[in-house]
Amino acid sequence: MILEHPLSTERIERELLKLPASERAQLAERIIASLDEEAEVDRAWIEEARRRDEEFDSGAVEALSLEDPLRNLRNRFGW
Repeated sequence: MILEHPLSTERIERELLKLPASERAQLAERIIASLDEEAEVDRAWIEEARRRDEEFDSGAVEALSLEDPLRNLRNRFGW
């Protein structure tokens, strides 16, 4: 006998399909909306990365060596 995890996708699906159609439709809309939100966050991070890359390429900002901030942290916290 194979034991199923209490929150397996298959079990969730079986339980959800027992709901009335109107409730399943509302849930489907919420799930789809959550995917759209994730995509929007991904797009925002891509835009931010491009903006930072352009600033770096134009010379508007300067890259820092990792050693400088690490040295500052080590000094500050006595590591």
